[in-house]
This record gives sequence, C-alpha cells and structure tokens, in this order.
Amino acid sequence: MTEWLLQFELFWRPALTGALLAVLLPLLGLTLRLRHEYWAALAYGQLGAAGALGALALGVPPLLGGLTVSLAAAGAKHPLEKRLLTTGLFPLLFVLGWSVCQLLTANLPSVERPGAALFEGQLYFSGVEMLFGTVLALIIGGVFLWCKGNDLLLAYLYPAHFQAQGHPAWVVRTGFDLLVAAVLALAVMSLGVMGAFALIFIPPWLACAFSPRWRVALVAASILSFLAYTLAFALALIHDQPFGSMLALVLCVSALCLPVAAVARREVPPGFAEAGKKKAGGC
Repeated sequence: MTEWLLQFELFWRPALTGALLAVLLPLLGLTLRLRHEYWAALAYGQLGAAGALGALALGVPPLLGGLTVSLAAAGAKHPLEKRLLTTGLFPLLFVLGWSVCQLLTANLPSVERPGAALFEGQLYFSGVEMLFGTVLALIIGGVFLWCKGNDLLLAYLYPAHFQAQGHPAWVVRTGFDLLVAAVLALAVMSLGVMGAFALIFIPPWLACAFSPRWRVALVAASILSFLAYTLAFALALIHDQPFGSMLALVLCVSALCLPVAAVARREVPPGFAEAGKKKAGGC
C-alpha cells in the first residue's frame, strides 16, 4: 500500500498532464484533418522542440523558448502562404526544426540529454508548471472551439460566407493556428515530438473512419485517444520504457486492429476506402 501511495505521489501530475493533452489534441487534430494540414502539427511540434533546446542553450526556460518559436511560426503562416504553397511550407518548417535540433544536440553537450528526452517523450518528469500550462491550454482551447468551431468549418467549407459578411476569414484561421502551435509546444515538452503528433493524427483519422457525423467524431477521437494514452502510460511505467515511443506504438496497433475488425464483420470503414471517395455527413 505504501508503494502504491508513493507512486501516486510521484506520477499523478504527469499522468494528469498527459490525460488532458490526450483529450485536447484529437479535437484540434480533427480540424487539421479537415484542412489537410497534418504537416502543420509535425512542423509546429518540431519547431517547438528546436525552440526549447535553443532556450536551454541560452539559459532561458525551455517552455518559453518552445512557445515563442511555435507561435512565431503560426503567426507567420498566413503571410508565407502568399509566397509558398501550404503543401511545401510545413515540410520546409519541419526540416528546419529538425536540422536545428540535430545541430544543437550534436554541438552542445548541455542540451544533448534534454534533446533526447524531447524525442523519447519523458512524461514522468513533467512538473507543476507543465500541468498548469496544460490546464490553461485546455480551458482556452475548449472555449475557442466552442465559440469559433462553426466559423472554422465555414472558413474551410464556405469561405465566401466571410466575404459576404465583410469579415476576413484569416483571422479565425490564424487564431486556430496559434492555438495549435501553443498546445503542441506544451505537448512536445511532455509527450515528445512523435508522441504529440501521434495523438493529434491517429485518433482523429480513426474517428473519421467510423463516425457518421462531425460531433460523433469529436467525442470518439477524444475517447480513443484517452484510452490509448492510459494503456501506454501503464505499459511504459511498468516496463520502464520511453513514454512517447510506447504511446505511438499503442496508437499504431489500434489503427491496424480497428480496420481488421471491421473487415472481419464485412464492413469497410469509409476512412479506409479509396482516397477519392467521401461519405455524406462524415469527416
């Protein structure tokens, strides 16, 4: 009993931090999926990692550096889109962040271990400040999606609506980009680059494959993400494994098992059908 109490005291803050991110990230990922901007999630996460390592090298808190660089990239997205296609912009930013991370870890011994942790996803070392930041991000993200969720859908599906109303659609899109960048900068600090990307990519992808409506997909993605996170947290803790890698593995196994189960029932989920086909009312 004493051992369990000791483990609870050590890991309840990291566990709660990851659980909140596991609920929030898929909600953002569904809108990214709708906009075909998954590369944005990977780019913001990698840039956040580069900013965190750069801040460590300068003696600045890594969270501040990660947030600054990610938010700067999100703020510059709209002007850059006028000169570079979105399909090329985000891969370019991802490669830039990756190269900076590699050079910093290779040349500065002081950031080598933190750099490895950012890729492995060492959730267990998340502290109170990370939990506070995650709670704040969940509140802001929830309010934003509740108030501006319909506007985000209209900005993508019916951009002429904003033109008719005399309101620029880029304001809503930029607000969402800033939110995604900030949440991913937080997530990378605890879940790792690939762990955060797995949560924002795989649960929404699966939810859209099996959900008939948008609101159902929102609920399904968060539930699937939370269950996968809980299992990954327990497995990584019991077997002393890097959390980010375990989380990505659990999500990938889920992604492979669900369509197999559907085929066994002689059902073809719409998300795994031909790329050009879309089911009415789905994602």
